[in-house]
Amino acid sequence: MSLGDFLFGKPLASFEDSEQRLGPLAGIGVFGLDALSSAAYGPEAALTLLIPLGALGIQYVVPISTGIIVLLTIVFISYLQTIAAYPGGGGSYTVARENLGPHAALLAAAALIVDYILVVAVGISAGVGALVSAIPSLQPHTLAICLGILVAVTLVNLRGIRETGNVFMVPTYAFILSLLAAIVWGLVKALLSGGHPTPVIPPSPLKGTATVAGAWVLLQAFSSGCTAMTGVEAVSNGVKAFREPAVQSARRTLTAIIGILILMLGGIAWLARLYQVGASDPGEPGYQSVLSQLVAAVSGHGVFYFATMASVVVVLALSANTAFSDFPRLCQIVAGDGYLPHGFTSRGRRLVFSQGIYVLAFLAGLLLFIFNGVTDRLIPLFAVGAFLAFTLSQAGMVVHWKRNGGRGARQSMFINGLGAIATAITLVVVLSAKFLEGAWVTVLLIPSLLILMFAVHRHYNAVGKELELKTPLDLTHLNPPIVVVPIQSWNKIAQKGLRFAINLSTDVYVLQVKIGESEDLRASWCHLVEGPILELGLPVPKLTVVESPYRLLFRPILDFVTGLAGKYPDRYIAVLIPELVEGHWYHYFLHNQRAAVLKGLLLLKGNQRINVVNVPWYLTE
Repeated sequence: MSLGDFLFGKPLASFEDSEQRLGPLAGIGVFGLDALSSAAYGPEAALTLLIPLGALGIQYVVPISTGIIVLLTIVFISYLQTIAAYPGGGGSYTVARENLGPHAALLAAAALIVDYILVVAVGISAGVGALVSAIPSLQPHTLAICLGILVAVTLVNLRGIRETGNVFMVPTYAFILSLLAAIVWGLVKALLSGGHPTPVIPPSPLKGTATVAGAWVLLQAFSSGCTAMTGVEAVSNGVKAFREPAVQSARRTLTAIIGILILMLGGIAWLARLYQVGASDPGEPGYQSVLSQLVAAVSGHGVFYFATMASVVVVLALSANTAFSDFPRLCQIVAGDGYLPHGFTSRGRRLVFSQGIYVLAFLAGLLLFIFNGVTDRLIPLFAVGAFLAFTLSQAGMVVHWKRNGGRGARQSMFINGLGAIATAITLVVVLSAKFLEGAWVTVLLIPSLLILMFAVHRHYNAVGKELELKTPLDLTHLNPPIVVVPIQSWNKIAQKGLRFAINLSTDVYVLQVKIGESEDLRASWCHLVEGPILELGLPVPKLTVVESPYRLLFRPILDFVTGLAGKYPDRYIAVLIPELVEGHWYHYFLHNQRAAVLKGLLLLKGNQRINVVNVPWYLTE
């Protein structure tokens, strides 16, 4: 087995694509990890803003979570309609492109691209942060662990969508079952105690003593809690990844993800109120997450506690997988419209869009490196991109129903319109509340990405116009090219190049740049070349030897070639470069690679009449 097969799996043929598609069970692990894992930090993000309120803040966690769940439900219904209306995938980008125009579509794409990069960096960092808090001795290795997880997730995704689903099913369902079991256990204990359960291990004491909560504090808490809604659009972007009937499978997957997420968010909020669990400052000694306090209050520090917290850590670290599933697909669709490099549209050996995976891994790794594996400050940026995409998607669906009509169109328009208004208001709240905490970075990144996309599109349009040809093949002024063969000395490589040149044209120039005491071909030219050629009655190649006292090699060749191009303005110049090709990659470091450098310099000249021809000599060693 080759190293490539071991790391990435055996190559898949294009006709095997249908076999690689997912069902709803595997789809939850591939497209749901980001959304489901947000239950671990969404409620805590809201409670953290309520710390100054003390016990009073706990009373607001249920209404705040209810508002988030209502908003989540509206967005969920909208994306169910999006999946049915646009089964080709693309989510917010496709909806905005078809109904709001290219500018709105690219805005949605830019928002999602930024969001996916943050999902990977922050998700891995959060998981490793939870691990380090449990095992402090790992603190010095935080960045190395983060990058190791990033490499592992990247390799799994490069092995194909089906294998990714199989790998992530186990941690996903372990997390779902353990957390729901903890919620049910806590609610049963609360019911049996008449609504006043006694925690097995009391949560951290609440410090605040406020008696009144300001509206701005509650809005900030709501905006922080909305991070629990990231990842909701993932399924609509990847409809084509599901097995037929793809729309039905995708809608079932989305329904399951949202249903489980609502149970988790509602259960965590209710238990936090019943057990009086609040957030604590992450910078304080003995910090414990809200989930850690809740599970400990329900079950104590037994096997169940450690199994549940382990599943939380694993899922947080692996939540990056959702972005790895969606980012390449989104880039493929945008690149197909000419706004990103065309390389994003190519499938790799396992039928995944490999270039998108590599780019996402690189950018997320760069973020982890810059922040040394601690990216908590990037969490406020999450909701900005997600809610901008939500708003554009639902506004686009309003236009879709208005344009296409059909049964239930008015009701759908109302739902999507309500959702667009609600998510737009939430976006304004999030931007206002989180602007100074880091949301300003997103405000800069998204326009920068838009400028880049438009620049790519302009380039492709310019290339298309320059290469466009509608006339028949032009066969006028067909002359053999003037061939230039640069050689250092007489050997088998030079002989092969010269033989090829004589086959191409009767006008062949052999150029030797003589440096120092190197061999002078003029002394043996008659014996080596002229004699054999004259015997066959063929034109003799013209030898030019240029002395280079300053040991310059490439400049004399470039000057000679451009001089010929100027002397013969109606002829093509073919520079034939004999090149040594090593049998092993590590042998390349033992040779100077002058042929590759010369080829690059000739191409940089940008002369349409100067062409480069490589003539390889393969070493048999």
